[in-house]
Amino acid sequence: MQTADGIRLKDIHIDDDYWNKYTKLIGDKVLPYQWDILNDNVPDAAPSYCLANFKIAGGLEKGERKGTVFQDSDAAKWLEAVAYSLASHPDAELEKKADYVIDLICNAQEPDGYLDTYYTVVEPENKWKNLCEGHELYCAGHLIEAAVAYYRSTGKTKLLDCACRLSDLIAKTFGTEKGKIRGYPGHPEIELALIKLYNATKNKVYLDLASYFIDERGKTPNIFLEQMKAPGFKHIFYEFNNYDPRYSQSHLPVRQQSTAEGHAVRAVYLYCAMADLAKINHDERLAEQCKVLWKNMTEKRMYITGGIGSSGYLERFTTDYDLPNDCNYSETCASIGLALFGFRMAHLTHDASYIDICERALYNTVRAGISLEGNRYFYVNPLEVWPESCMNNTSRAHVKPVRQKWFDVACCPTNIARTFASLGQYIYDVEGSNAYVNLFIQNKSTVYVDGEEVHMDLQTVYPRNGKVMLTVTAPNHTFTLNIRKPEFAEDFTVTINGKKQDCHSGEEHGNYCAITREWEHDIVEVAFKINAHVVFANPLVRANCGKAAIIRGPEVYCIEECDNGADLAAVYIDKATVFSEEWKDDLLDGTLVLRFNGKKLSAQQEDEDAICTNPPVLKDISLTAIPYGAWGNRKEGEMIVWLHTNM
Repeated sequence: MQTADGIRLKDIHIDDDYWNKYTKLIGDKVLPYQWDILNDNVPDAAPSYCLANFKIAGGLEKGERKGTVFQDSDAAKWLEAVAYSLASHPDAELEKKADYVIDLICNAQEPDGYLDTYYTVVEPENKWKNLCEGHELYCAGHLIEAAVAYYRSTGKTKLLDCACRLSDLIAKTFGTEKGKIRGYPGHPEIELALIKLYNATKNKVYLDLASYFIDERGKTPNIFLEQMKAPGFKHIFYEFNNYDPRYSQSHLPVRQQSTAEGHAVRAVYLYCAMADLAKINHDERLAEQCKVLWKNMTEKRMYITGGIGSSGYLERFTTDYDLPNDCNYSETCASIGLALFGFRMAHLTHDASYIDICERALYNTVRAGISLEGNRYFYVNPLEVWPESCMNNTSRAHVKPVRQKWFDVACCPTNIARTFASLGQYIYDVEGSNAYVNLFIQNKSTVYVDGEEVHMDLQTVYPRNGKVMLTVTAPNHTFTLNIRKPEFAEDFTVTINGKKQDCHSGEEHGNYCAITREWEHDIVEVAFKINAHVVFANPLVRANCGKAAIIRGPEVYCIEECDNGADLAAVYIDKATVFSEEWKDDLLDGTLVLRFNGKKLSAQQEDEDAICTNPPVLKDISLTAIPYGAWGNRKEGEMIVWLHTNM
C-alpha cells in the first residue's frame, strides 16, 4: 500500500530520456561523490568535516569540531537521498555505508535524546539559548526526514528510534506549559519533518509539536529578540546584528503574514509545513494564508526560472518586482523548497496551476544546480553572467560563472541529491477515488486508488513534444483520472481507446482534465502543442523593463557566449521572432536548441574603446538558445536570459 505521505517511491520506476541523465547520476555518481566529500576525500574541495564531527561528538575520535553550526544536516540530507535511491535501486554497498553513518549519528546522541554535534562539543552550556542562529531544530528536522525516509525504504528503525528520542526531548522542552521554552526554530524545517514523523508513527505528540511551532511563531514578545538580550549572548553570524524578525518570518504570526519575507529557504520550508497542517487539520484559514503567500511570492517575487530570494545579501526576498538578473541569489535550495510547496498546494487544493510553478522550478533552477557529470554545483542561480565581473570582494562575489566542487555552506548539493532521488513523488497524486497525473515523465508505476492497485505506464518524450500515452490497467475499478493541463499547452486533447474525451463540459476543473469511468486496460492519449515564444517583462520589474525572454513549455531558454559570441547584453530580439527547433543528440547529453535571428548593438568603429559614443548601430545576428537548466556545462563564458526587444 501507499504510505500516508503519498505514493511509495519504490513503486515509481522512471525511465525518461530527459530526466535519466540526472536520476541515474544519483546512485552512479552523485551519492558516491558526496560520500567522498563527507569523508573529506576530495582534493581541492571545500572541506566538509561532517562525519568527523559525529565521530568527535560520539567520543570515537579526539579533535576540534569544525564547519558551520548546521554542518550535521549535510549527513542527514545525504542519508535521505540514499533512502530514496535504495527504494528504487537496491544497492547493498550503498546501504552498508548508510548504516555506518547511522551508527555514527546514533552514537553521538546524548542519553536524554539530545543530538547536535556543535552544542555537544563546542557550547554544551548554551543548548536552546540561541534559537535564532543555533540551527539545533533545523538539524533535527533534517535528521527526522532522513529517519522517516530510511525507515520507509529499508524497514530499519535504528535512525527512526534515534529521531523519536530527539523529538520526544524537543516536545518536553518546547511549549506553552510552565517550565517549557516558548520558542521555535530560527530556520523552519522541523515543522514539516515532524508531520512526516507523525505520518510514520501515528504519534500525535509530533503533530501537536509541529502545530505549536507554526502557531507560536511571530507572537510577542519575539523569542529571538528576547534571547539576544540575555547576559553573555553572542551572535554566531555577524549579519544578525540589529536583527530583523522578518528574516525568519517571525515578524507576525503566520496567519497574519501576507507577503513572502526574509530568507527564502526558511520561508518555503515554513509554508510547506503550513500547507501540510492545513490539509491534515482541514484548517481552511491556514489554507487561505498559504494561497495568499503563494500568490505574492510567485506573481511578484519569483524569477521566470522559478528562482526565489533576489538579494545576494542574506539570501532573502526584498520587495515586489525587485528581480535583478546579474547579482541575484536564487539559491538552489529555495527553488527546491518552492517545488515542495507547490506540490503540497496542489495536494491541498487539487489545482494544477501549482504544479506549473513546481515544474518550472524543477526544469530550470533546480536542474541548473548540478552539472551533467554530477560532481559540480551552483549554489546561486543568476539570470545573467559576465564572468569578468564575478570578482571576490565585490557585490557579485557570490555569483559563480562555473559550478563548484563543494561549498563551505553545502546545503544545496545534498538537497539536489534528495530531490532527484525522489523525483517520482511529483508525478502522481492520489486522494480517495481520484488519481492525478501531474508531471509528464516517462515511467511505469503502481498507485493505489481507494485501496485498489492501478498500474500506470506513461510513455512520452516531453518536453520535446506534447504527446503522452498513458496505459491504465485497473480491471473493473471505477475512479476519476485527473490529467494536468499545463498553462502553456495549446490545442489540448485527450482520447481514450481512440475516442476523444470532452474536457470542457464541467469535467475540467482545477486545470485538470477529469475523466470518471470504470477502467479496464485503457489507453489514454494526451496531445498538445508546445511552441517556443517570446514573453515580456512587466514594466514594474525595473531590471527587465523593455526586455523579453524565451520560453518553450516548462523550460526557459538562455543564450551563451560559446554559441553566440561575447557582449550578450547588447543582443536584441524582435517581439515577433520566429524560432526554428533542432534536436541535438550530441549536445548536452541531448537537448532541443532554438535558432532565431536577432540584432546586436555595436559601437561605431571610432568609438570602440570609449565609454561614451556616437549613436551605436544594430547589426543582424544569428542566435542559438539552449535550456537554462543546461547552461554552464561547456566553456566558461557569458550567459543571459532577458534580452532587449525591438518594440
